[in-house]
Amino acid sequence: MLDDFILRAAAAGIGLSLATGPLGSFVLWRRMAYFGDATAHAAILGVALALAFNLPVGLGTLAVALIVAVTVATLAARGWAVDTTLGVLSHGALALGLVAISFVRGVHASLESYLFGDILAVTGTDLIFIWAGAALVLALLAWRWQRLLTATVNAELAQAAGIDPDRERLILTLALAVVVAVALKVVGALLIAAMLVIPAATARALSRSPESMAALAAALGALACLAGLGLSLWVDTPAGPSIVTMAALGFALLAGLPRALSAPA
Repeated sequence: MLDDFILRAAAAGIGLSLATGPLGSFVLWRRMAYFGDATAHAAILGVALALAFNLPVGLGTLAVALIVAVTVATLAARGWAVDTTLGVLSHGALALGLVAISFVRGVHASLESYLFGDILAVTGTDLIFIWAGAALVLALLAWRWQRLLTATVNAELAQAAGIDPDRERLILTLALAVVVAVALKVVGALLIAAMLVIPAATARALSRSPESMAALAAALGALACLAGLGLSLWVDTPAGPSIVTMAALGFALLAGLPRALSAPA
């Protein structure tokens, strides 16, 4: 019989994958991988604020991630260079968060768990937060799916169809902020972008439509979580990095498939 903490960890990983699969597909299509990484780094500042004011860590990370997402989307719409803005916000917020945590008194928190995740310590409350966040992201993507796809493929075509590309980009950035807050407990701030990118990149080699790529990315992410947990328990390695390692291994294995099996999504 599996222990309860293992079952909770598995459920957390599957719940996270349901959101990172479809969202990660858009991250690849729009080449937003750096944005996901920057938002994740900035989440450490949210951890520091939550610990300082005795608030739930998930709430603090969500608030900071949303602020970063809205700031980047607003500045991008005004013509600012996105990569420069992301670089400043990412490293600045990460450094400020690490410094702020060092000033928090009376809190025995492991910084490593926030950087690399601690999925084996997921509680029932964490599980509710993760699945609620994943359901919110899935509902948002399902609601805006066709508009998001159109804006992703061709911004001019989207405008001609009455779709505002800036609004769709903002929706994606908000969804990314929610996923960052949800994933912090599972894989940590430094590995969130990997769970967005690697399963989606693997799925792209086997998919022939955007919908199939999104679904397959979610399935591969869940499989990587389960395999990573198994590896962690078997050889006593950190769970978060083990999950990402298994996802990367899956990509490496499938990268060698014949080109005839792959199709652009």
